[in-house]
Amino acid sequence: MRRGALVVAVAGLLVLAGCSSGIDSIDGNDGPTSDVSGELEIHHIDAGQADSTLVVTPAGETILIDTGDYRDDGEEIIDYLEARDIDRIDHLVATHGHADHIGGHPEIIEYLEEEGEGVGAAYDSGVPHTTATYDNYLDAIEAYDVRLFEVATGDSLPIEDGDLEATVLNPSEGGEGDSVDANGVVLSLAFGEFSYLTTGDIETSTERRLVEEHGETLAADAYQAGHHGSSTSSSDSFLEAVNPETAIVSSALDSQYGHPHDEVLQAFADRGIETYWTGVHGDIVVTSDGTDTSVETERDAPTDPAALLERKQDAQSSLDRPPTADVRTASDGERPSIDGDRPPIDDAGARTAG
Repeated sequence: MRRGALVVAVAGLLVLAGCSSGIDSIDGNDGPTSDVSGELEIHHIDAGQADSTLVVTPAGETILIDTGDYRDDGEEIIDYLEARDIDRIDHLVATHGHADHIGGHPEIIEYLEEEGEGVGAAYDSGVPHTTATYDNYLDAIEAYDVRLFEVATGDSLPIEDGDLEATVLNPSEGGEGDSVDANGVVLSLAFGEFSYLTTGDIETSTERRLVEEHGETLAADAYQAGHHGSSTSSSDSFLEAVNPETAIVSSALDSQYGHPHDEVLQAFADRGIETYWTGVHGDIVVTSDGTDTSVETERDAPTDPAALLERKQDAQSSLDRPPTADVRTASDGERPSIDGDRPPIDDAGARTAG
């Protein structure tokens, strides 16, 4: 449950700040222009069968979207930050509460607050999950008094770099029940003529709604494949709307779920989408100056999705076991917390304890 932490609805803050539109940033930033300077870096960290993406703006502002699996205790992500002399995360985003997405949140918050320059603010959908990892995440938020904002479609992260806009496209106002995946944070980045879309673990039904609500505005040059490349996501209608030139899949080469699924790689191949996979390429860094875009990988490997499909099938054959069904248990392999009920929201949009 959401207890003790100060959680403020971003929409409410936008009103208090005097902004005229819910799609403006909290600080009133009017968004990017076509004439931008510097380079935007999007680091897809090889976190095994998990997700973690580091965004570094031209001005050096940082956004960390998800933090890997709980069994790693944040160590791999912390090592990645240290290697790049990053000791502060300005915006820490949890797409949703599953332990392969917020697994390192508690340790990374502690590390940055104790040994670095801290965390500027944290953002999530407001939908809780009944795991020890989720409890530990909220404990760290409370222990270090990190501002925690609940976001919904139309909100923007308060990026100080005026050339970059980070817009939330999901969850919808009011949400989709208590589903952790369906209410996951979908984030769109726009920098000059370059656009990027990351969707967490949303599935086909949510993708369908996003297409209905946003249509061609979902278009992105680079797309992080939903749900680690599962066939539950990256549906035909969604790919048609996004129409990416580049796709990035974050999953292990020996994924127990068989990620990325054959159907998704085939769909990418049918559309001629250049494809990168952390399980094969390692860390993947997309860099754009607002016009031109480049991709640097830790390891050389083909980017033809058909070739990656062959690589995946070879790896699966060597393991000599069928992939596990792509179904999550309620606890994601952890002990459930005692109370997973969602607390009420008061009139100010803040979560109440108990």
